[in-house]
Amino acid sequence: MVWCSLLKPVPPNSAKQRIAYIDWLRGFACLLMFETHGYNAWLSPAAKHSALYQWSQLGGTLPAPLFLFLAGVSFALVVGRMTRNGFAPDPIAKRMFVRGAQILGFGFLFRLQEYLLGQPWAPWTDLLRVDILNVIGVSLMLLSAMWWIASLRVQSRWAQAGAARFGPDALPRARYAVAGMLGTAAVALVTPVLWTTHRLSWLPWYIETYINGVHTFNKPQAWLFPIFPWSAFAFAGLAVGFLLLSPWARKHEFAAVSFTATSGAFLFALGTWFDSRRTQLYAVYDFWHTSPNFFLMRLGIVMCFMLVAYAWCRWGAGQWSFHPAIQLGQTSLFVYWVHIEFVYGRFSILTKGGEGIWAATVGIIIISIAMTALAYARNRMKGHDLRMLVMRRKPMRVPV
Repeated sequence: MVWCSLLKPVPPNSAKQRIAYIDWLRGFACLLMFETHGYNAWLSPAAKHSALYQWSQLGGTLPAPLFLFLAGVSFALVVGRMTRNGFAPDPIAKRMFVRGAQILGFGFLFRLQEYLLGQPWAPWTDLLRVDILNVIGVSLMLLSAMWWIASLRVQSRWAQAGAARFGPDALPRARYAVAGMLGTAAVALVTPVLWTTHRLSWLPWYIETYINGVHTFNKPQAWLFPIFPWSAFAFAGLAVGFLLLSPWARKHEFAAVSFTATSGAFLFALGTWFDSRRTQLYAVYDFWHTSPNFFLMRLGIVMCFMLVAYAWCRWGAGQWSFHPAIQLGQTSLFVYWVHIEFVYGRFSILTKGGEGIWAATVGIIIISIAMTALAYARNRMKGHDLRMLVMRRKPMRVPV
């Protein structure tokens, strides 16, 4: 899975650095996820009134946006690499669409596992719950369709002049970035009405739930992951990914990532300013769940974290020989799948809803260490048999 020099040309190993800081950021999201899920699952009702729990759940608003945003960035990196290798748009779009369908299939398989392990209490409707894997899969499929449409060639004097001045791939790359921005804006702006005044309630619940997370509760649920608003983070990641693929960004990587973070800070300030206005655009204004203002703020924070990840990998502890966050980031789907059972599932390592803050904190540390070890073993095992792990022989690097 694809997933940091000051204003100097990119060194020969810059591709590895770029992948490293994206993987690091995905691993950081995994650590935030462990912390959020651990406190939510294990703390007693009394402990959930503490300030620590409130702050932990506020931090829990970041992992899902990070995962979806980085899925969009990775989509752009993969498509850019395949394009440079001579692949035509049709097979690229087909391959990425199939990848999205595979992740959606993993989402259904995960729900089947949770349903079987939850017997005899789990209702059959849990099989159709929209979870994070479902929305990542659907988002990649939507990105594939949008990218294919944007890849249709437009012949004009302006296009020919732009290709002659900036390179043959400048115009397509700009179209992809603009398409990602338009998709982001469209999803974020339509979300409030699809949750409230213009719900598609005439659809069967198992289809409507992909629009607004209604499930079987007759009203949208904030703890689910419908396309609106969550896919907007993937569209934004696609736009940022193609901007980072520009020749200037590849030659001045630190400046490009800094520009991304500065743009994120601007989006955060813009969302704050919009939220402070007395007049709002929507009849029902729900800041924490559907508001485009809250979306802008979260997207801004996610974009700022890209600079943190780059700096950590370029100058910080990311230079060490062992990178726990990168190990987690390279197997994020795998550790997500496994940790759920040991936090929320039947094999929970602590009593659900019955622990104090200290016990839950120790449990989170144990889960984090265990998942890092599991990710390290999984990465060592990729493409090799058990003897490679036991003998501790370092496998050869294979170009992504």
